[in-house]
Amino acid sequence: MSFREMLLRQRVNEGARACMLSHSAGTNLDNLAGNMNTKRLVITPATDTTDAVMESDTSLRLRAQRAYDGLSVAGPSGAYEYFARSASGLVRDARAISPSPANVTVSILSTEGDGTATEALLNTVRAVLNAEDTRPVADRLTVQSARIVTWRLNAKLYFYPGPESEPILAAAESSFRKWLAEQGLIGQDVALSAIAAALHVHGVQRVEIIEPTQNMAISDIQAARCESFTISEGGRNE
Repeated sequence: MSFREMLLRQRVNEGARACMLSHSAGTNLDNLAGNMNTKRLVITPATDTTDAVMESDTSLRLRAQRAYDGLSVAGPSGAYEYFARSASGLVRDARAISPSPANVTVSILSTEGDGTATEALLNTVRAVLNAEDTRPVADRLTVQSARIVTWRLNAKLYFYPGPESEPILAAAESSFRKWLAEQGLIGQDVALSAIAAALHVHGVQRVEIIEPTQNMAISDIQAARCESFTISEGGRNE
């Protein structure tokens, strides 16, 4: 009886979470985003032999959160960013700034290559942002690619005494890759403490970061990209 009650409570909890934007996924997220007039984008169309590559849940969730910004007619940065992200499935991130009155610069980060937006992608975004019902009449708009700032990681891990280090190294690399996949957005700094936290998995006593040597400040027109990383064993601390 108690087991049946537990299953019922689990179903109720899962149903409730599926109705929350922060927890929903898949078709449940599609339905919630649809209420905000936001549709999942196609990144790569389907062919005769392959299925279509669709926008990720994380990206769709972010756009749905910003959907109400798009209702403004005053041209806030959030509105420009929402429409830019919605212009194409190849837009990974967008950042709008106003370097001077009535001038707006929108930087675009691509999902392809190293993140540099192609001219074709920029033209697609320009067409959307320059629409009469999107851009305020007085705004002078510039759409450009985000400037990619590359960096490399060289780190040594020191382990607690134990029989094997290979599984710990593999876990640290997996954790770093997972962290890295969520990084690299426009204006997102590279913090040494965040790198160390990603590498500090179970079994690691301490992390020594050789490169980069300091935190990297990334501006609102830049995006950081890790071009290579080396994670090695530094020894064991008794």
